[in-house]
Amino acid sequence: MSRLFNFSAGPSTLPESVLQTAQQELLEWRDSGMSVMEMSHRGKHFAIIAEALEADLRELLSIPANYKVLFLQGGASAQFSLIPQNLMNGKTKACYINTGAWSEKAIKDAQPFCDVIVSASAENTHFTTIPEYASWHLDSDAAYLHYTSNETIHGVEFQSIPDNNGLPLVSDMSSNILSRPVDVSQFGLIYAGTQKNMGPSGVTVVIVRDDLIGHASKTTPAVFNYAEQAKNQSMLNTPATYNWYLVGLVLTWLKAQGGVAAIEQYNINKAAKLYQAIDNSALYRNPVDVAYRSRMNVPFILADENLDKAFLTAAEANGLQELKGHRSVGGMRASIYNAMPEAGVDALIAFMAEFERTH
Repeated sequence: MSRLFNFSAGPSTLPESVLQTAQQELLEWRDSGMSVMEMSHRGKHFAIIAEALEADLRELLSIPANYKVLFLQGGASAQFSLIPQNLMNGKTKACYINTGAWSEKAIKDAQPFCDVIVSASAENTHFTTIPEYASWHLDSDAAYLHYTSNETIHGVEFQSIPDNNGLPLVSDMSSNILSRPVDVSQFGLIYAGTQKNMGPSGVTVVIVRDDLIGHASKTTPAVFNYAEQAKNQSMLNTPATYNWYLVGLVLTWLKAQGGVAAIEQYNINKAAKLYQAIDNSALYRNPVDVAYRSRMNVPFILADENLDKAFLTAAEANGLQELKGHRSVGGMRASIYNAMPEAGVDALIAFMAEFERTH
């Protein structure tokens, strides 16, 4: 069997060693006599997995003690409506920064639960940049300020933590969590689906400051109430146990790579090589403002869109999969998350050069 290079935006490629470990432990985890899939989430064996999972995430992100770490279901998309249900605490307004498709979805889903103030928007640039901070209009009476740290579809990424003007800062980090160091203490809440940089789909991580929970609206079901889930170690209902285990394996792998600081340098190198190849080309173009180019998701457009189909067909024939851009923007997109090896980026660059030479 020969594994291909998978540039999917999510579910995304996983470290091969993680898949091998999962394969080896599929029938029996350690000396438990059973697969992780069969374990009770209340049992002693799964307790070891769950405790290591949280401990490793806290270590990798240096999460302060006054933050709860939750492992929930429903994807990051569920959090779009759950965040206002949990964080309003008597207030009526929340500020949002609109930098792309996922920001737009967060704004739409929050609207039934609060008055959404769009404090800044890059829509007029077709989401190719981030509005200058000086132009942001933040309401001091808002419950929080929400932004998407990396727009998976448009390939726009914040390169630093924005000024929150004293508001609790809430960030969707689904597509760049663990790809670079982040000061968790500057946030009120961080959330992320795991299917890009942390493991398979099916788990959503929520990191939330203690003082922000316990104020959910009375209509919030217990299973969606952060305080209730925190009291029950994210096991108010049966969690996605096998997915927790797989996320734990990815965190163990990341620690073995040297942690987040080390993987950041690896990611910087991969992204720089790919952007250089695009910028030096007459056939390919990246539309994003250089200052805000994503290290994780690299969209590019061919000068002649009639070549798109031929490009994708040839790429697949060369073992380069899932390069088609999102249907809303077209073109191509290479997602190069933590687990994408440099060899994959090198193979893509070599293919792009050869395709340009022959077309």
